Amino acid sequence: MLIDIIGFLIFGLVVGGLARLLRPGKDALSLGATLVLGIVGSLIGGLVASLLGTGSVFELNILGASVAVVSAILLLGLAERRAITGS
Repeated sequence: MLIDIIGFLIFGLVVGGLARLLRPGKDALSLGATLVLGIVGSLIGGLVASLLGTGSVFELNILGASVAVVSAILLLGLAERRAITGS
């Protein structure tokens, strides 16, 4: 159980890092914010993968990982937009 949680945290950090790397622009996210971004993106990716019938929320597969990175990129854009507009 602890290994699964640590693995999920590491995967979330990788997803958040990839999202920041793939989305150009200036972002001032801390390591913790990057981790949260990746975890939320991972949960969304896992949910989409499970809805499509290709796995469960906590099962790593290529579709879930791809959707996780795309979700994290979209969340990053949303966070930057809110920071700029102040709403």
